[in-house]
Amino acid sequence: MVATKLQTLDKLILFTRYPEPGVVKTRLIPTLGAAGAAELQRRMTEAAAAQAEVFAEGRRGRFEIRYDGGEPGMISQWLAPVAPSGCFRPQGSGDLGQRMERAVAQAFAEGSKRVVLLGCDCPAMSAVIMAQAFEALGDHDLVIGPALDGGYYLLGLTAPQPFLFTNMEWGGEKVLARTLERAHASSLEVFLLESLADVDRPEDLCHFHRYSNP
Repeated sequence: MVATKLQTLDKLILFTRYPEPGVVKTRLIPTLGAAGAAELQRRMTEAAAAQAEVFAEGRRGRFEIRYDGGEPGMISQWLAPVAPSGCFRPQGSGDLGQRMERAVAQAFAEGSKRVVLLGCDCPAMSAVIMAQAFEALGDHDLVIGPALDGGYYLLGLTAPQPFLFTNMEWGGEKVLARTLERAHASSLEVFLLESLADVDRPEDLCHFHRYSNP
């Protein structure tokens, strides 16, 4: 059991996509095939959702799974057995930044005081890391989990900061650097978690095999 309690005013939001072959993990299709890339998406999402469930277990809050693709019934049938404490909401339209900004804004509008966003591309993601992010938000404005590819696997906030999500080249190697530049320019107190690997390209697959179950 992770020590930090998920308060009713905390919100944990997991971003994922329905594992439709040919649509998800497209950079891995040349190596894994469309079905293999979709299976990887399914397994990583289930692993991340299971860790979110461990984190939320016994706490006074629920977490959200924001999905793209698939129908509500399909998402619930897929992930509810893995994450029964979660609720499911569509990401909506727009680029990744617009969808993340919308999720953050809605969480704060609904009364949250600390919001943590995370993706499902980091196989080392754990309930402990989620707890560390919320703990750091106790005395920081912004928490970032740096990804080794120059992006980030987690972002935590104590207030809406729309400028962190606009006019960003998502998927590029400068996302983290530009996010930090904007945060420092706005005098935000930033806490960096440990750097971890995302799995997006064929050369990243070694990280998935390292953390996945046989």
